Amino acid sequence: MTKPMPHALRLIRLLPGLALLAATLAAPGPARAEARFGFEEVAARAQALARQPYQAPPDTLPAALKQLNYDQLRDIRYRPERALWRREGLPFELQFFHLGKFQTQAVRLNELTPQGVRPLQFRQEDFDYGQNRFDAAQRRAWGDLGFAGFRAHYALNNPAYKDELLVFLGASYFRALGAGQHYGLSARGLAIDTTGDPARGSGEEFPRFTEFWIERPGPQARSLTVHALLDSPRATGAYRFEIHPGASSRMEVRARIFLRGPVRTLALAPLTSMFMFGENQPHRSDFRPEVHDSDGLLLASGSGEWIWRPLINPRETLTTSFALDRLKGFGLMQRDRSFASYEDSEARYELRPSAWVEPVGDWGPGRVELMLLHTPDETQDNVVAYWVPQRPPAPGQALDFAYRLHLQGEQQQRPPGAWTVQSRLGRGFAELAPDEQQYVVDFSGPALDALPENARVQAVVSSDANGQITERNVYRNPATGHWRMSLRVRQLRPGQPTELRAFLQHQQEALTETWSTILPAR
Repeated sequence: MTKPMPHALRLIRLLPGLALLAATLAAPGPARAEARFGFEEVAARAQALARQPYQAPPDTLPAALKQLNYDQLRDIRYRPERALWRREGLPFELQFFHLGKFQTQAVRLNELTPQGVRPLQFRQEDFDYGQNRFDAAQRRAWGDLGFAGFRAHYALNNPAYKDELLVFLGASYFRALGAGQHYGLSARGLAIDTTGDPARGSGEEFPRFTEFWIERPGPQARSLTVHALLDSPRATGAYRFEIHPGASSRMEVRARIFLRGPVRTLALAPLTSMFMFGENQPHRSDFRPEVHDSDGLLLASGSGEWIWRPLINPRETLTTSFALDRLKGFGLMQRDRSFASYEDSEARYELRPSAWVEPVGDWGPGRVELMLLHTPDETQDNVVAYWVPQRPPAPGQALDFAYRLHLQGEQQQRPPGAWTVQSRLGRGFAELAPDEQQYVVDFSGPALDALPENARVQAVVSSDANGQITERNVYRNPATGHWRMSLRVRQLRPGQPTELRAFLQHQQEALTETWSTILPAR
């Protein structure tokens, strides 16, 4: 999953063929006195769109903007002094992104005020074009190009400075930060057929936010509300995002989806991240010990089980899933928060946020799916996690769902008992058989800390039919106080992946989350 903007907005992925809203809907113009415009009004537009055939947007971006390279597009910057709401001294401010290169389809932006809906117009004078030199006649012919997206600023870390807090840019991608965090993984509004659809002979479909309505905040506001309209060949949707900045910023998300036609995989609350290498998959030549935006998938089931799956960078695409009767939460987490684990003074991977999805209400049965792709470097996303409902809605039928998205740093979601601290793969002094692998996994948490010194702890380990456990040990590590599990597994058919599961137990009581990993085919 390519990341066309690897520094400023590195995880945003755009593909051609994403839709603009049909021209019949709400063309820009003077402020319209639409009292109480909100989620239901956006949902009505989404439902009306779903009843119509999908209309791909016309390709109208001027050639001079299409031909920009990465650095040239990055050199076009919105002038901070022209940020929306800056003159009024409001707690939040908005800045906007210019179209060009990767960003070729405009989105409509509106401000929601007490007087109604006010469309936001593109103005060239609001942008600094840097070293770019465009022909004056060309620029006069641009007219109202529209915007590629927007970002919201807020005094997140320092009351004297408004940091970048929230970004919507590309398809249905969005990102947000908590205090002290750096951009890492992305979230999306919706994903369709992430693994493709062989019956249709098609790949993944990328729904796209085509219009936004941003509520003007009050002078003492501590949250910002954004409404969005989504469109794609097989789906439309209405969204409401309410961002609450803080040490762990929280987004309250409400959505209503309408399908135009059947889909193979309807992916709700999708998260997209990057894992290149780590302690469970070390690099042979890179000086950095680990390079990743997330190091594992965490999920909590309605039965009370917590599962941790360390991420890997496979040679070929690998998709696994966890079927659940009820979901309490899932997320792509960056558990390792130590600079020494990464030694990257520029990327600062230890400051990348973890994203935890907490359903509001019962989402019913379904599965958490984890899709891992190969990435040759750190500029490409290769991890996707999402929820797939067991029964997607019929075409035209509304699917309502809501969730809280928590952007977490040092204080993040963990199981109540104990959790995985690290997962290391590789041999020690003793040699391994050619078809054998060794894991060393450390656990920590209050359930383990409460054990007496002479407690007898067992490692409960299992494998699928392609694995044979040849050795297992568990002991307290005197250097750290953590409990360490070491195990060896023989991969019976090296050409096929092997799944392992393990947890620590004391007197028939499970103490830790379930550590669940995949040995990829070799």
